[in-house]
Amino acid sequence: MEPGDSVPSEVVQQVAEYFSVLSEPMRLRLLNLLRDGEKCVQDLVEATATSQANVSKHLKVMLQAGILTRRSEGTSAYYRVEDDLIFELCNLVCDRIATRIEEQARYFRAFTLSRNQ
Repeated sequence: MEPGDSVPSEVVQQVAEYFSVLSEPMRLRLLNLLRDGEKCVQDLVEATATSQANVSKHLKVMLQAGILTRRSEGTSAYYRVEDDLIFELCNLVCDRIATRIEEQARYFRAFTLSRNQ
């Protein structure tokens, strides 16, 4: 594709779906818990203090998106992050948000100091 060519609608749709997977706070919490490696569903349920059905629902979405992989051992299911790019993406977004918050804090401090003079 050359610069300026329109992006096929299927590509735009797939990108939007990938980002929509990350738009749910519980999924971000689960990804953070999986940052250090594989965990079983029960560990994730306990760590999030939510129902197994809720955790399983969100894990399934991330599994289908190719972000996670699953393996079974006996009656337990274990999940791990398959796509490490997800952490780079989250780090970029978190760094950007932190920078904006720091800029806002400087603005508020400057405003407070100027009002007290």
